[in-house]
Amino acid sequence: MAAESEPEEAININSPCINLEKLPHLTDYLPTLKTYTNPLQHNPFFHPSYGFYVTPTDIVLRHIVYDISSSSSSASPHLAYLRAGPRKQIFFDPTDSTRAAIVNCGGLCPGLNTVIRELVVGLWDLYGLRHIYGIQAGYRGFYSTDMAPLQLNPKMVHGWHKTGGTLLQTSRGGFHLQNIVDAIQRYGFNQVYIIGGDGTMRGAVKIFDEIRRRKLNIGVVGIPKTVDNDVGIIDRSFGFQTAVEMAQQAINAAHVEAESAVNGIGLVKLMGRSTGHIALHATLSSRDVDCCLIPENKFYLEGKGGLFEFLEHRLKENGHAVVVVAEGAGQDMIPRTDAQKEEKDESGNPVFLDVGSWLKSELKKWWDRDHPNELFTVKYIDPTYMIRAVPANATDNLYCTLLAHSAIHGIMAGYTGFVCGPINGNYAYIPLEEVAQAKNEVNTRDHKWAWVRSVTSQPDFEKT
Repeated sequence: MAAESEPEEAININSPCINLEKLPHLTDYLPTLKTYTNPLQHNPFFHPSYGFYVTPTDIVLRHIVYDISSSSSSASPHLAYLRAGPRKQIFFDPTDSTRAAIVNCGGLCPGLNTVIRELVVGLWDLYGLRHIYGIQAGYRGFYSTDMAPLQLNPKMVHGWHKTGGTLLQTSRGGFHLQNIVDAIQRYGFNQVYIIGGDGTMRGAVKIFDEIRRRKLNIGVVGIPKTVDNDVGIIDRSFGFQTAVEMAQQAINAAHVEAESAVNGIGLVKLMGRSTGHIALHATLSSRDVDCCLIPENKFYLEGKGGLFEFLEHRLKENGHAVVVVAEGAGQDMIPRTDAQKEEKDESGNPVFLDVGSWLKSELKKWWDRDHPNELFTVKYIDPTYMIRAVPANATDNLYCTLLAHSAIHGIMAGYTGFVCGPINGNYAYIPLEEVAQAKNEVNTRDHKWAWVRSVTSQPDFEKT
């Protein structure tokens, strides 16, 4: 039964200690929307008990670690976000005209098919939606005449979570704001689920802003995807755990190759354009890595405290070494032509050169110069596309399911222009614009990087 809307924002959290982040809601610009009883209330499998529904006063704190001896820890209020989960009242009639669109953009990432599958199954089974569509080939699929939306149902997506890649297909670029929003209106979509990384999220912000400007009854939610784990605010992005696990195979192979040669070096390039999270976590997980090079920690080759000096000592000590390098590390050291300096990919990002091939070449030049007629081998392994294309592991599959269900509950409750994700282990709703602007870089002053240094004994690369 429909009732007059009473958005959750009508309830204020009056506490000088809490600064609750305002989350956009459809009633901000459509105040007369009707509400409906959540169909979960009558679901024969759930039987919602006390505490099942999330209330407007359920929040998640952004930071949970404080130094209580510091005066600043108590001076300012704690930033908080609304907790994700089902609400008693929803703002879409699932049995009538609600039509959902799902799109994924950018590169591949383990778990894409799991998120899509769980969105379809969750919308269908939890809320009774029967009009669910997949947009093919990224943002351009909204308005391309060659790719009509693909109608989805649980039977069609049944085994998708066991498959790598994305069965909806994806692409970079293709963002044309007016064409996309016009197509959303034309198809009658009133829920849009956008899966992608930081570039995709910046596009989602523009879509949300345009929908709000037109005062359309359309909810927009972003689901953060990037194998590099560089999306800010949330604990991690999906696919990251699988990537670290798969990286172990490449590191193990490099270790075997290096150990089996005289003065052997195994060189592994891992994903990480602007952040080194995969390289860092793979190094800590493996313990066979002698040096980890990431974009956040500049390094140099020649001279005291440089990479060559360190590797020479390690080769004399152990007879072999393993080096892990993130793809974004050392890019400022690689010679480029003027054309290469200006080159951009389809998403507008600078095109990176292959730091692994460059480093392999520099290592060989160094050895030939300083150790002529001595045996030396560099085995270079780049597992990038093998890692991106695999199905998600158990941890990421579970994570993708919870992300999808959090997104569904939020958008059904009338929230829009938000991203769902875990903060300190609890799922929350975060404004899209915040996530699009935030970065998750490796903090080389925290304990994790100190652990890397202690495991590898590598230099700090700080010239004195």
